[in-house]
This record gives sequence, structure tokens and C-alpha cells, in this order.
Amino acid sequence: MGIAIIAFVTAFGGGTIRDLLIGAQPVGWLGNYQYVLIVIVGVLLVFFFHERLHYFRRSFFLFDAIGLGTFAIAGMEKALTFGIHPVYSILLGMISGCFGGLIRDVLCNEIPLIFRKEVYALPALIGACVYWLLDYVHLQPEISFPITILFVISFRVLAVRYKWSLPVIAMHED
Repeated sequence: MGIAIIAFVTAFGGGTIRDLLIGAQPVGWLGNYQYVLIVIVGVLLVFFFHERLHYFRRSFFLFDAIGLGTFAIAGMEKALTFGIHPVYSILLGMISGCFGGLIRDVLCNEIPLIFRKEVYALPALIGACVYWLLDYVHLQPEISFPITILFVISFRVLAVRYKWSLPVIAMHED
């Protein structure tokens, strides 16, 4: 049951926070039962095949990068449709892409990935900016979406491959 709860939180956390912030009614996943079914199928697959999951470790990383970009773009677009200013919509896109994992990590008593040195939220944030800029110059979504997803995937893969990190600010107690 714990795995199912963590799966739901991870899948729906970022979008739920975004929707609550913009006042979307109902929250996105509550309006479509198919989203819940997808998570249930995923949980069942993990339940029955958990011993073989380590074979797919690299694939999971790639799917996570694809999801990061996809949810950042979708979250930003949804915020824009609610009349939210583009700057805030970009931030809401990042929240959509990253905060499900943040909540998951907190519930699992781990330091959230976006609070570690590893570059994670930045590709989502810059990807949302890229998508907005491509839309601003009137590039069709059929072209700008794959360009942006490839950008986010490339950014994330390169960041992990070359161990890119953001500066860490030391907090001293005086």
C-alpha cells in the first residue's frame, strides 16, 4: 500500500499543487479517471515485476527526463490558459514537473532531489522558458513541443553525465 501511495503522490503532486495555486476546479487528475488507472497499472507492474526493475534503471532515468519536460510544458500551458502571467506560468510549469518528486522524497524521509547538488529543476525551468519563447515567436506546438522535450532531456542527461551542479550556499550558525 505504501508503494501505491508514493506512486500517486509522485504522479499527481506537482499538478495538484499547480492547480490549487491557480484555482483550477477540479484539480486536473480528478477530472479524468484514466490518469488514476495509469498509476494503478504502474503500481501493479511494480508489484509483480519488482525483482526485474533493476534491468530498466537507465530507461527509468530517460522516462523521468521525458516526464520532467512534458509536465513542465503542460503545467505552464495550463497556467497560461488560466490567464496567469507568463513568468509565473513558467514557474508553475517547473512546479508541475518537479514537486511530485519533492513530496515523494519528503514522505520517504530523503533529501529531495531538487535540494541536492544535482541539476534537476533547472532543466524544467529553462525548458518551460524555451517553450514559451518558441510559442511567443509563433512556432507551431507540433514543432516546439518536441524541440523543448529534446532540450530538457539533453540538458538533464548532460547534467548527470558531466556531473553538473549548482553552487551550494553554506549556512553557518553564528
